[in-house]
Amino acid sequence: MKLFLFKKSELNQDKKKQRNKNRKLLILSGAMLGLSFPPFPFPFQFLMFFALIPFFFVIERKKTLLELNKAMFLTAFIFCVIGVYWVGSWQSKADPFLMAGGGALLFFLPTLYMIISTLYYLTRKLFKEKAALFLFPLLWVTLEHLMAITEFSFPWLTLGQGLSYFTLFIQIADIVGALGLSLIVLYLNIFIYKSILLFKEDRKRSAYWVSMAGVLFGAVIIYGTLRVNTIKLDGKTIRVGVIQPNIDPWEKWKVTGLKPILSNYFELSQRAVNEKIDLLIWPETALPVYLLNGGYSNHVDSIYSFIKKNNVYLLTGMPHVEFYFDKDNHPNDAKQGAESDFWYRTYNSVLMFSPYNKSISRYGKMKLVPLGEHTPYVDKIPFLGDMLKWSVGLSGWNFGQDTSVFKMLSVNNGSPAQSPRLNDTISLSGIVCFESVFPDFVAGFVNRGAQFITVVTNDSWYGKSSGPYQHKEIGVLRAVENRRSVVRCANGGVSCIINPIGITEKETELFKRTYLTGDVKLNSDKTFYTKYPLIVPVISMAFSMWIIGINILIWMKKKFKL
Repeated sequence: MKLFLFKKSELNQDKKKQRNKNRKLLILSGAMLGLSFPPFPFPFQFLMFFALIPFFFVIERKKTLLELNKAMFLTAFIFCVIGVYWVGSWQSKADPFLMAGGGALLFFLPTLYMIISTLYYLTRKLFKEKAALFLFPLLWVTLEHLMAITEFSFPWLTLGQGLSYFTLFIQIADIVGALGLSLIVLYLNIFIYKSILLFKEDRKRSAYWVSMAGVLFGAVIIYGTLRVNTIKLDGKTIRVGVIQPNIDPWEKWKVTGLKPILSNYFELSQRAVNEKIDLLIWPETALPVYLLNGGYSNHVDSIYSFIKKNNVYLLTGMPHVEFYFDKDNHPNDAKQGAESDFWYRTYNSVLMFSPYNKSISRYGKMKLVPLGEHTPYVDKIPFLGDMLKWSVGLSGWNFGQDTSVFKMLSVNNGSPAQSPRLNDTISLSGIVCFESVFPDFVAGFVNRGAQFITVVTNDSWYGKSSGPYQHKEIGVLRAVENRRSVVRCANGGVSCIINPIGITEKETELFKRTYLTGDVKLNSDKTFYTKYPLIVPVISMAFSMWIIGINILIWMKKKFKL
C-alpha cells in the first residue's frame, strides 16, 4: 500500500507538473532545515533563515486541511530524517528495540508537526490568508513547547537549538530563550518570503519586507555584539576535572566486577587532580551497579579514600535504588520486588561525594527518555513495561522528585588545605543527559541558585553520528540562556567546558579515553530568561488555544443553530 502522500490520482499534465514541483519544494524545505542543524558547520546555519520559504510557496496554495497536512508531513519527514536519523543507533551491537524505536520516531515526529498545519488551517478560517501567515510562527512554537511537556517529550529539533554555532545571533537567548530564537527565525523566513513573492509585481513593498528582515536580523546581531563585548567573565572560578573513560556502553552492563572499571576512573582522575582541581566529574551511570545499596562498601570506601587523599569533590552519574519494606507505607510509584515482600524505586542519579565527610547528596533524573528510560503511560497500561524494554535494562527508571542543587565548599582551586572555607559555598546543578534539551527545566536549577551547570551523559550508544555533536551543541544554548558555564562529562564524548557566552573553551574527541581540566567561570546573576522562561511558549500556547476555542464555538453555533 502506497504512502498516502504519494497516492496516485487522476491529474492532467499541468496538475502533475505542479504536484511534482510542490513535492520538490517541500523536500527542499525539509532538507534545508535538517542541514542547518549541527554537526553541519556554521555557514549551513544560514539555511535556517530561508528554509521554510519553499514550504510557504506551497501551503499558501493549499486550501483543504488534508492538503496542508500532507505538505507539512513531507517537509517534517525530510527534516526529521536528516536531524534525528541517529536515534536508532544502527550499529551491530545496537539493541533491536532501540532500532525499532528510532525507526518509529522518524514517522511519529512528522505526524506531530501536522498539529502546526492543522492550527494554521483553523487560523485561516478566522483571519485572511495573508494575515494568518504572520501568526504561523506562534503555531510552530506551540508544537515545540508541546513536545517538551508530554509523556512523549522529545524537543530535540527546536529551531533555536540548531543555531549554536552562530554565536552573535544566539546571545538574545538570555531574554527570549531557544523558543524565542525559533520565533525570530520563523519571522525572518516570512519576511524574506513576502519580499520574494512581491518582487515582480510591487518592488516597493518587496523592498519593505526585505528591510523588515534586515532590521530584525540586524537588531539581533547588534544585541549579540554588545553582549559578547560587555559580559564580564573574569570573576570567581572553580577548577574542574572531567573524566571521559570511553567504556563500551553495550558491554559495561555485562561486567561482573567493578575493579577494572574503577581502576580506569582512578587512573584518569589522578592525572586530573595532579593539575590542581576542586571538583572531579565522572559521566552518567559511571558504574553499572547500585553503588549505595550496601553490597559495595569496599568500593565506596575506595572512592572516599581517593577524594579525601586528593582534597577534591566528586560529582558522578550513578544508578541508585531505594527500598521500602512496609506494605502499607511506600510511594505510589514504587515497584514490587520479586519476593513480594519489599518495594523499590530506581533512579538514574547524580551523586556528590565530599572529601570532608561521608554525607552524599543525590539527585534523581526527572526528564526520562521516552521508550528508552521510561515507557509512556506504563502506570496506566502496566504490561507495556515488560513489552518495551532494552536488553541492557535501562527502561524502568523512576522519575526524580525535585530539581536539587548541589553545594560544595571552596577548596582553593585544588591547593592543599587543612580545612574548607566555610563561608565560601559554591552551588551547581547536576543535569543528566537528555534533561539538557529542556530550556525552562534547566533554568529551574539556576533559579534554585546553581552558579554553573554540569551535564553528565553517555552518548556512546549512537556512535559517530550527529547525535553526540547535536547534544553537545544544545548545551551552548543553555549556557547563553542562563549566562552560566556548562561542563559536560560524557562517557565517550563530547566532554567540554562552555563559557557563559556560548563559546566552547575546551572539548574532547569522540571515543577517546581521556580527561580535561579547566577553570569554570561562576555567576550568581539571573538573566531575564532565567526569571521568566515561559513567556514565549505561554503566549504561543494561549493564542493556539484561543484559535481552537473560537473554531469550536463557531462549529457549535452552526451545528446546534445557536
